[in-house]
Amino acid sequence: MGSGRVQKVHRKKQRWADKSYKKAHLGNEWKKPLAGASHAKGIVLELIGMEAKQPNSAIRKCVRVQLVKNGKKVAAFVPNDGCLNLIEPNDEVLISGFGRKGHAVGDIPGVRYKVVKVSGVSLSALYQGKKEKPRS
Repeated sequence: MGSGRVQKVHRKKQRWADKSYKKAHLGNEWKKPLAGASHAKGIVLELIGMEAKQPNSAIRKCVRVQLVKNGKKVAAFVPNDGCLNLIEPNDEVLISGFGRKGHAVGDIPGVRYKVVKVSGVSLSALYQGKKEKPRS
């Protein structure tokens, strides 16, 4: 008799031991730079070359971006050979996650995002020569 409340409270406590429940209910998603969104706009602060982790030896082309929505600064990878030449400081870029849900990918340390658009034009279209960057 009267054990319903005890079981209910115990169940409530034990749910926090479940990894997926904890991830969904802690509210940490809003503390991340993109704040729960899939993409975010930002302004390019500088073009940087990140050194690849061992055993690889390369300089990965990245950009330092300040997000418009919250002012946070993040590093974003610029895909494809020569695409860094299409980006200049103070350009508006659209960044998205790099595919591992907030983790760095491959041999680029600390880079969790990639550049998708530059000045409202797809980076792949610029790279292939199908479109030109608008004059600003």
